[in-house]
Amino acid sequence: MAITKDQLISDLAEATDLQKTDVRALLDQLGEIVADALENDGEITLPGIGKLKVNERPARTGRNPATGKAIQIAAKKAVKLVAAKALTDSLNASN
Repeated sequence: MAITKDQLISDLAEATDLQKTDVRALLDQLGEIVADALENDGEITLPGIGKLKVNERPARTGRNPATGKAIQIAAKKAVKLVAAKALTDSLNASN
């Protein structure tokens, strides 16, 4: 099950002895900082989690699954997460 934003805020508040409102403000600010870094630099490292990078996707031809008709899909930017080795190792250590 995916963790919700409210659950993440509760867990962080409990772990750091901060108020939930303070944690919510920090989490919102982190989102803005990450977005700005990706827009300006194209990548940001989140220690212990991984590196977020901007990935350029070229324009391409796709198919409408309902009709089978060919459609043009515009070029776009997508965010890609390259997981930190420590995170990958912690997931695989439990096997």
